[in-house]
Amino acid sequence: MYARYTHTQKRNIKAFVPLTKPSIVFEAFSLKIFPDVSLLLHRMLVNCGSKTEAVNFDRTAEVKLSLTMSVPDYMQCAEDHQTVLVVVQPVGIVPEDQFFKIYKRIASVSQVNIRDSQRLLYIRYRHHYLPENNEWGDFQTHRKVVGLICITTCNSAKDWPQTAERFHGQKEVYSSTLYDSRLLVFGLQGEIAEQQRTDVAFYADFEECSDVERRVEDFVESIFIVLESKRLDRATDKSGDKIQLLCVPFEKKDFVGLDTDSSLLLGVKRHYKKRCQGRMRKHVGDLCLQAGMLQDALVHYHMAVELLRGVNDFLWLGAALEGLCSASVIFHYPGGTAGKMAARKPSISQPADAGKRHRPGAQEVLIDPGALTANGISADTSTEIGRAKNCLSPEDIIEKYKEAISYYGKYKNAGVIELEACVKAVRVLAIQKRAREASEFLQNAVYINLGQLSEEEKIQRYSILSELYELIGFHRKSAFFKRVAAMQCVAPTISEPGWRACYKLLLETLPGYSLSLDPKDFSKGTHRGWAAVQMRLLHELVYASRRMGNPGLSVRHLSFLLQTMLDFLSDQEKKEVTQSLENYTSKCPGGMEVITLSDGLKLPPVPFTKLPMVRSVKLLNLPTSLRPHKVKSLLGQSVSTASPFIYSPIIMHNRGEERCKKIDFQWVQGDVCEVQLMVYNPMPYELRVENMGLLTSGVEFESLPAALSLPAESGLYPVTLVGVPRTAGNITVNGYHTSVFGVSSDCLLEGLPSVKTSGCLVEVIPSLPRLQLSTSLPRSAHTPQHMSKEELSSSVSVQLFNGERQQLTITLENIGTEDIESLELTSKTVNTKDKVFGKFLSWDIEEAVHQLPLKPGQTVTLAISIKVKLDFSGQENLLQDLNDDGISVTGLPIASPLRQVLKPRTETKALSSESGKAEYSHVKTLEAVLNFRYSGGAGKVEGYYRELSLGIHVDVEPSVFFTRVSTLPATSTRQCHLLLDIFNPTEHELTVSAKNSEDLVLHPSECQRMAIQVDKFDFESLPQLDQEAALFSSPKQLEEERQHAQGCQINSKLDICWNIISLQRLLIRQDCNVVTVVVLKKKTELQSSVPS
Repeated sequence: MYARYTHTQKRNIKAFVPLTKPSIVFEAFSLKIFPDVSLLLHRMLVNCGSKTEAVNFDRTAEVKLSLTMSVPDYMQCAEDHQTVLVVVQPVGIVPEDQFFKIYKRIASVSQVNIRDSQRLLYIRYRHHYLPENNEWGDFQTHRKVVGLICITTCNSAKDWPQTAERFHGQKEVYSSTLYDSRLLVFGLQGEIAEQQRTDVAFYADFEECSDVERRVEDFVESIFIVLESKRLDRATDKSGDKIQLLCVPFEKKDFVGLDTDSSLLLGVKRHYKKRCQGRMRKHVGDLCLQAGMLQDALVHYHMAVELLRGVNDFLWLGAALEGLCSASVIFHYPGGTAGKMAARKPSISQPADAGKRHRPGAQEVLIDPGALTANGISADTSTEIGRAKNCLSPEDIIEKYKEAISYYGKYKNAGVIELEACVKAVRVLAIQKRAREASEFLQNAVYINLGQLSEEEKIQRYSILSELYELIGFHRKSAFFKRVAAMQCVAPTISEPGWRACYKLLLETLPGYSLSLDPKDFSKGTHRGWAAVQMRLLHELVYASRRMGNPGLSVRHLSFLLQTMLDFLSDQEKKEVTQSLENYTSKCPGGMEVITLSDGLKLPPVPFTKLPMVRSVKLLNLPTSLRPHKVKSLLGQSVSTASPFIYSPIIMHNRGEERCKKIDFQWVQGDVCEVQLMVYNPMPYELRVENMGLLTSGVEFESLPAALSLPAESGLYPVTLVGVPRTAGNITVNGYHTSVFGVSSDCLLEGLPSVKTSGCLVEVIPSLPRLQLSTSLPRSAHTPQHMSKEELSSSVSVQLFNGERQQLTITLENIGTEDIESLELTSKTVNTKDKVFGKFLSWDIEEAVHQLPLKPGQTVTLAISIKVKLDFSGQENLLQDLNDDGISVTGLPIASPLRQVLKPRTETKALSSESGKAEYSHVKTLEAVLNFRYSGGAGKVEGYYRELSLGIHVDVEPSVFFTRVSTLPATSTRQCHLLLDIFNPTEHELTVSAKNSEDLVLHPSECQRMAIQVDKFDFESLPQLDQEAALFSSPKQLEEERQHAQGCQINSKLDICWNIISLQRLLIRQDCNVVTVVVLKKKTELQSSVPS
């Protein structure tokens, strides 16, 4: 009777299986792989009459296959197949810190060079290892606990029996696989401690144990002896058909009642024999690899693959392929794939060119057929040593890993094995720089079902996946799994959520999402990363830190979110974030201190440089009246010695130099200085900024904070920050400080590349006095042309008639803190089109100077005389109109001075008359500036002074006009009559007086002639300029000098003045220089009668 199984019934079953004796339960048909075959066999056994066998088969099928390795070792790598496992555990009460101190010393013995041999034995230490994982030792020998080191404390001899009993109890846990064990006893002294024992070492305390490493090396050598003996026993097994069938824990239930001696189903018996041989070959390969015989291991793995592939033993076939991959990885990459700081030393038995033999496409197995004996175990493998062709190429290693993992995937209970194989393959691919293929292995590892994992195991799994993705350069994928692990730490199923662990893991995800906790990284160029994901992560950090009970961290992360993600927040999100921030800062205000976490990580401060936005920073000069001036030396400006060249066309500078260059004006110690910022509010609601002030360095500076309120989404808004430098020197404005939403910020300009500035370094000179003036005349809004209001500290205005004099009293007060030690006064007439005769402004400062030094708070007065003397002459057209009445002015009798009203003729019409009045009623303007130059204190010692300017605006109204001048001979040859036509353009009655003449009363708009008898002038007798002065003067200057001398002589004899009684204005002895000019036109007539 035969049962044929097609591919639709069970994949990979190709042989015909004879059923002649129903007393055999086929171990070949795993309950996991062949559920349909199990049901078919049950029916076949019943039909054959073997009911007892069928019942046994049913009982076997009902057993739950729970024997599985549930805790994977995520830190495993391919080279771990070469190691032996040693467990180090405490026994009794051992201080944790002391235990791990000794554990680290033990673990430092990671490889031992075996004496009398060229082989190395590698050791893998664990301080915690589940006993159920030890049951998989036959499947892969590196999972078998072969060594046990116990650490204990014992203070007295009476406690020793109990300690020894605990040690033996600990050995029983791993007794099935243990090769050797050691007990390290600390604290016991006396007779017991003096006994010489190989398995126990006594030490007085944890400090006096210098030979721990040596004892561990001896212990490892004893393990090697047992390992080598087992390898030789298995490799030379002569048991024939009685080869032991090695099983994994969940397979043992499948072989209940299996009779290997029965002659039933000879084909199945041969199948069973090959399976035993293949598994044993694979086991011997593991032992050879651990014993340092790499080439022997390769040969055994190849043979095991061939045997196991023939019998479809997929689980062990996968293990054989994985062993082959591990041996090949060790051959190609002697430094290891775990990425440890210290690379593994290559085995001495490996050829020197082992790392160069990367031959792709190498055959899977090239074995001498004679090496196989009847029982499948070669007695002599020396002919296989040194065959590098048995080693897989780097490309084939990955292909075999894929194949092995696919076989593991067929078994539900091999999930841990499959997962660890994926991790090992990923580490190899990381060495080979094949990130895309590595990601495929990791993606497969994600979906491997390991059953009901605890929360801690889930966290560990996601964390390792994150590290592996980071290893292959998938940073964002790594951050994703790290974040999943963080969320798992606070899963609802956990009674005590680990918020600290969650927060720590979230911090580790930041680089993967292109996030940094330093806000300076976000001021460089464009934004990197997905803003939406980054904001979500920052919100999670805020929440985790709050649940940790650390509001300061919450404020820092929320401030970072608002500062760096402001451009990506919607208006509603901005409002919510700022409300949350204000709630947090009400309990814990934010500042600029660096927050140091428990693990040493430092969180830099987050200044609000965007709340408000600053576009430009400008240092303002002091007001004109307070600006210091340097006394110029006799040699002029000092020459810079920075360069030997007068001019260099090469200008090398950068933004840093531009920001730090010195400004060409100075501030003064003790005076209020100003810095103007152009700011705007990017928020959709009103922004209140408090405690806004300047950050400076270089000199002591007192900042005067300000508070402002900016409307929603305002445009550029000027803000002036002020402060007082208290010492002299160079001061640098580094930035500004604010307080927004309860967070204090220090905003440095060097971190704001978008801010425009013309320089932030300015010199502060020593203190100078301050002078304030007040005047007897009212203030004026008039400003001289070509001057600004800032250039004048004050301005006065007065209205005078031409020829009138006015006195201005100025009071000077020292309102500073330094004495005024020097005072000078100068004036300058500005912006006048008309020639001014005589001194416009005059004063006597000697009395004021005698009162110096002027203490703070003291005053001094100074009288300024204002005299306006402009042209008194009328124009010829009006003169002609006034004399067009047919009266001959020059032909009048000279018996008395002429007093006659001259009226314009009626034919001239009103137009001519009105135009003439407008011409004569024109108001002229005179402007001058008084400059007070003063100094004192430490600033005077350094050569500095200040200037205070007073603007004087004078509106000059016409008083009298001399429209015509003529002469008539007098009775005496030495005299003559000077005839003057005088016009009164004012609206007031005006009296004109002169020497040797009666007063002339002129009504408004009246013109009369006045005759004055005067002595003839002798202009030739005037003093002449010396030849040297004449040599350096132009003809025009010489002519002006002569006219001035002649005018002075005429004025002294005429002495003409006018008076307006109604306004109580009297001008006495007015020097009518313009009359002089008119008279000088008649100079020839006046001189013609003078006797020679």
